[in-house]
Amino acid sequence: MSKRAVLEVIALDVEDAVAAQAGGADRLELVTEMAADGLTPAPATVAAIRAAVDIDLRVMLRLADGFAAGDLDRLIGVADALRQAGADQFVLGFLTTDGGVDLGAVERVVDALGGCRWTFHRAIDRAADRDALRKQLADLPGLDTYLTAGSATGVDDGLPTLLAEAAHDGEPGYEQQIMVGGGLRLDHVTRLRAGRIEAFHIGGAARPDGWRGPVSAAAVAQWRTALDGDAA
Repeated sequence: MSKRAVLEVIALDVEDAVAAQAGGADRLELVTEMAADGLTPAPATVAAIRAAVDIDLRVMLRLADGFAAGDLDRLIGVADALRQAGADQFVLGFLTTDGGVDLGAVERVVDALGGCRWTFHRAIDRAADRDALRKQLADLPGLDTYLTAGSATGVDDGLPTLLAEAAHDGEPGYEQQIMVGGGLRLDHVTRLRAGRIEAFHIGGAARPDGWRGPVSAAAVAQWRTALDGDAA
C-alpha cells in the first residue's frame, strides 16, 4: 500500500484556507496576485491564516512576475516580516537570464530563512537543465520539495519527465519530494501514483468558479478522496 499522498492547495485568504483544510488539504501555499502566477502575500494575511488553521503553510517569496530574484535586500526583509507573522515554511526559486539557477540569490535567501523548510517552485520547469539545477541545490538546508509539472506547458507534456525523475528518488539531487502541480487533473493521479509520486498541488482545480471565486471544500474533498483511493 502506498502512503497517504500530500495534498497542497493554494490559498489567497482566510476563507480559502479554512475551506481547504475542511476539504482535507494537508498543506497550503499562501500567495497573492495569481495574475502574476503568485506573489508574496502580506504578513497580516499570513498571520490571520495561521490563526485560522492548523495545517502546514508554505509562503511564497516572489515580489514580481518572472523568475529573477530582484531586490534581495527587500525580499529578505519581507521574509523576516513573514516569519514574525508566523511563517516557518516557504516557496522560492530564482533563475538567471540564460535559464540557470541563480545560486547566489537562492543561497542568500535560504541563509536568511535560518533552516526553515522550503519548496523550489516551478522555476525548475523553465530551467535550461533540470538535472544540473537539482544537483546545484542538493545540499542547501531546508530544501525538501520541488513543485513541478515536468514541463513549462503543464503536466500533460511533463508526465514522462515527472515519472523519470521519480525513478531517480534517493540519488544525488533527487532526494527531495516531487510535488506535481501546473495543469494537474484528476485523470493524471493514477499514473502519477503508480510512478511513486506522493505529493500534489492544486489551485484552480479547487475553485469551481475560477480564481474570482473561493476555494471549495467539496472540490478539495474530491481530490482527497481520489488520492486516498489511489493509495489503497
